[in-house]
Amino acid sequence: MPFTRPRVLYVTDLAYEARGRRYCDEDIFLTARLREEFDLALCHPRDAAALLDAFDAVVVRNSGPVPAYKTAYDAFRERAAERGTRVYNQLTGRADMAGKQYLVDLTAAGFPVIPTVDRPEDLHRLPVADEYVVKPRLGADSAGLRIVAAGRVREALAGAPDLLVQPRVDFAYEVSFYFVDHDYQYALYAPHPERRWRLEPYDATVADLDFARRFIEWNGVDHGIQRVDACRAPGGELLLVELEDLNPYLSLDALDEPARDAFVTALRTALRRLLAT
Repeated sequence: MPFTRPRVLYVTDLAYEARGRRYCDEDIFLTARLREEFDLALCHPRDAAALLDAFDAVVVRNSGPVPAYKTAYDAFRERAAERGTRVYNQLTGRADMAGKQYLVDLTAAGFPVIPTVDRPEDLHRLPVADEYVVKPRLGADSAGLRIVAAGRVREALAGAPDLLVQPRVDFAYEVSFYFVDHDYQYALYAPHPERRWRLEPYDATVADLDFARRFIEWNGVDHGIQRVDACRAPGGELLLVELEDLNPYLSLDALDEPARDAFVTALRTALRRLLAT
């Protein structure tokens, strides 16, 4: 019999273990709901390049940090570009999809982001702090992140072109804004900074959403799920922590059932829109 429904390849690593989160539960839930409308198969990110020819679209979800399978990921991107594969998220993201360099670039451009530099000679551009955060340019899930005393930060950055440095911000809380394509869906926050993934619903203000949308517009990803992570700085303003545009964890377990249903509806609509292109 001929195929009558769109065929979707869903890329995930169900065995990936993340601190404070169960990625596999989220993908089991989402694939169960997407199967109601699409013919769907799951695969590990290492297998995606070899399998994508048989599908109408590829959805990249909780596939884990790319450095763990960099060669396979590069092969997938190259193959998808060659055949014009519809990929969700589209592979043109300028934020975490391409590493952390965007934090340096946004700092230089005057965006409301935690100030970030990547050269010892630029340290004077950062606010004075007792401690600084040093992180890999291509890091993920806090891998390689270090807290360095002010007197050691120049030493830590010297001769290390793959590192970034930021002041350690004494923020009130972290908050995340979730978008499907360019449409805002929900916000969650961690009221206790020491428990990053104990998230609760957050009632976003107009000013909050203006802040988040500024980064969504800057990134220019038309097809994809994006998560804008921010912190509430001591002065009351929001500062960008990161813009996750590759495979953002969605924390759907922190939502009530109507909110989860609304997200699934938005994602299905977005995939139909992608498949129509």
